[in-house]
Amino acid sequence: MTPRTRSRLGLLLIIALFAAPLLTAYVLNANGWRPSGMRNYGTLIEPPRDLTAARFVADDGKPLAWKDENWSWTIFALPGPHCAQKCVARLDELRRARLTLNQNTFRVRIVVLGDVPAEALAALVPVRVARDVDGALAAMHPPGDDDVAVFFADPHGFLVLGYPVGYDANKLRKDLERAIKS
Repeated sequence: MTPRTRSRLGLLLIIALFAAPLLTAYVLNANGWRPSGMRNYGTLIEPPRDLTAARFVADDGKPLAWKDENWSWTIFALPGPHCAQKCVARLDELRRARLTLNQNTFRVRIVVLGDVPAEALAALVPVRVARDVDGALAAMHPPGDDDVAVFFADPHGFLVLGYPVGYDANKLRKDLERAIKS
């Protein structure tokens, strides 16, 4: 083997060493495989749904503003027709998940679009109740009594992630932490 051939083989080996991981990643991604650290536990809404034109009005009569510097993410809790004990417990889980964010707690607001018993609402502060004036999320309310579905909206007003009835609160909290850190 001549020195020139040996140099070319060395160059090809170096190229193969750099190309192999890229080719492997491409093949795995094309087959739908993702590392567990990159997965959302909720259902990704494709394409993200624009809610900026929808009108949400809080109980105090003020509209929900998307361009508020104090908030980054909005968690919409959509209770079923009759919010009772199980529903209130689920809303409390959301409130606690927000509190686990520590210094990033201010970057999340929880908005309930439905009726919640007044005595339960006092214990759920800072959870806010609002009305969906345009019915933008009306079809996403769960049909069963005492159930809650949850959706995340990003700071720009796009609905990006959803959790059906019976979601795991710990997995929701992990998704929330990832969203806040990004």
